[in-house]
Amino acid sequence: MYFAAGLLAIAIAAEVGATAALPRAEGFTNAGWSTIVVTGYALSIWLLTLVAKEIPVSVTYAISAGLGTVAIAIIGVIFLDDHSTRQKSSRLD
Repeated sequence: MYFAAGLLAIAIAAEVGATAALPRAEGFTNAGWSTIVVTGYALSIWLLTLVAKEIPVSVTYAISAGLGTVAIAIIGVIFLDDHSTRQKSSRLD
């Protein structure tokens, strides 16, 4: 169970990293960043399939979606010049 939780954390990090790299992929016209995006998403999905063998898929997906959403929102504000408003923040709870 702890191993699966660790894999889930890595899967979430891979997906968040890939999502953060999306703007730099420039509509998949930048090969280097596009490779990072596709690799990150592929790694995340592969790890989620491994996690789902130990943790029910409903729980796996709920944790991944929730933590991933919050993480990319924070990263977006800090590193990607996304603007935070009270209205946006209230949608994250």
